[in-house]
Amino acid sequence: MTIAFTPSASSPAEPETVAAISEPEFWEPSAPEPQEATRDVPDAADDQGRYEADETDDDHGRDHDPVVVRDAHDFGVYARTGGWAFALKVARSVRPGGQAAEGTARTKVSAKAFAKLAGCSPERVMRYYKAWDMAADDGLVPQFEVLVPGEDIELPEADVWLSYYTSRNSASSVRGQAISAAAEAEGIRPTKALEVAENPTALRAAILADPGTAEAARGALLDRMKGDPALQTEMARAIARTDDLKKAVASEAKAADRIGYVRQIVENGQIKTPAGQTVEAPAELRAEAERHLSLLDELDDSEEAGEWAGEAYDTVKGLVAKAVEDDPALRVQERRTKFYNSLQKATKVFEELTLDEVMEEDIYEADMLQRLEALQEAIGTCISALRKATTASS
Repeated sequence: MTIAFTPSASSPAEPETVAAISEPEFWEPSAPEPQEATRDVPDAADDQGRYEADETDDDHGRDHDPVVVRDAHDFGVYARTGGWAFALKVARSVRPGGQAAEGTARTKVSAKAFAKLAGCSPERVMRYYKAWDMAADDGLVPQFEVLVPGEDIELPEADVWLSYYTSRNSASSVRGQAISAAAEAEGIRPTKALEVAENPTALRAAILADPGTAEAARGALLDRMKGDPALQTEMARAIARTDDLKKAVASEAKAADRIGYVRQIVENGQIKTPAGQTVEAPAELRAEAERHLSLLDELDDSEEAGEWAGEAYDTVKGLVAKAVEDDPALRVQERRTKFYNSLQKATKVFEELTLDEVMEEDIYEADMLQRLEALQEAIGTCISALRKATTASS
């Protein structure tokens, strides 16, 4: 596609020509010849493929104001080429400091002078210059040396422009380089990622309004937290301070533990009894655990797993209890283990009683003595029962 720019009436070397070149912040193109400009006006149906007549289309066929024609022409150029239209003006008119002013470069000006004439910053001019330079290295556009002020050439399509241009100074910072590298790894243009990074309010608005954006943000945060302990701590703290989130986390943790209980039976072929014993799982129990686990694994990420996990856990746990009761030897060992566990807990609690404090401080209550006497009586009964059982078995 060849884009023709209407050259200004003055010589390219004259400052007035340079001053008229700008992007939306500094470009005011020179007026074309009326008869040529009218011919170059883009068709009103260029984007839609058809012409939709305006309700007041009573000026069709008559001469148009040259200023309106110029605006329409420039709009069409930019619609087709985007930033390339402005970059060409910089590329053919700017000679950065340090380059020899020889040959066609004699009529070119420095980026600082161009910016002053255009009413913008030299940094902005150089961003356009660098974008053109990168595109020239890729063979997409001619090198600066072969361009002369006022020369028109074929320009790339508009959608290619953002692959080379960045309007952000942050792109050259360490942070900007990291963002650009991550964007390239994800297969998107760095300018898109930089734009989002520099406008967190817009990102927040998109997350709040759009479930798809929120899901993408959630996935990105989870990936980021894997290697960022500080972010993990901040997220955990934020969740702990929010009641609804705490409840949700507790619910999901409970579901995950129950799924883990079922998965452990399937993968290891063992069950853990209520008393804490680990024994081989019966074939029937293991098959039922596999069935429930397959149903859980088939759930989509969007489906709630809590109810399914609860059902699987209750079913498998009931089968574990049944397996214990159906095996006489296992049932006896289970009860023996349960008794030992209770005895150890009671012993530990009693040992933790600090009798010295009772003697030193006035904390005695009559109820305390009554409770200890009742406990002594229960212990005596238990000892008698165990002695009787020992005598009977010997």
